[in-house]
Amino acid sequence: MPRRAPGWQLSCSLLELLGLMMWIGSLTALLTMVIPAVFNTLGMETGGRFLRRVFDGYNAVTVGVVVVLVGTALFRYWKHRQEPDASLPVKRSEAGLLTALTFVTLLIVAVMGPKAVALQEIAFEADSPEAKKTALEAFFQMHVIVRALHLINAGLAISLLVVKFRYWFRNQGVAGLE
Repeated sequence: MPRRAPGWQLSCSLLELLGLMMWIGSLTALLTMVIPAVFNTLGMETGGRFLRRVFDGYNAVTVGVVVVLVGTALFRYWKHRQEPDASLPVKRSEAGLLTALTFVTLLIVAVMGPKAVALQEIAFEADSPEAKKTALEAFFQMHVIVRALHLINAGLAISLLVVKFRYWFRNQGVAGLE
């Protein structure tokens, strides 16, 4: 008979699963439903301003999920050091993916995202058509990078979810997922 995992182990697993599913699901919804609807309904400037606010909320969710994932990983690491036989260790693959997720999220939220927002504002406030065109080109170049980083982050989140599922199902009794 497999041993039962402590409640904290199951709670951490469920928090991690919920966070990753929110992350992946919300980006999927934004890309497949929200963005097309916004640009098909509103003009470019109004739609761009609206989506900036939407992505501010999405970025807040991703930062929150990263905090939860890092927090549960640190807690699991600490508990595993206390009780090695009663809990699952944090695997290298999980730690590597979590580090990459954290780095890319910080890059989006603290560096590239604000630059893209500033360029978007410059483009929207430009007076002449030439200045607007130049500013929009600069914005779209930055936006391509930010969009790519969001997709890379989604790929990392999906990879982390796969790693976690494999790990949980190989260790069902310890993970509390019986």
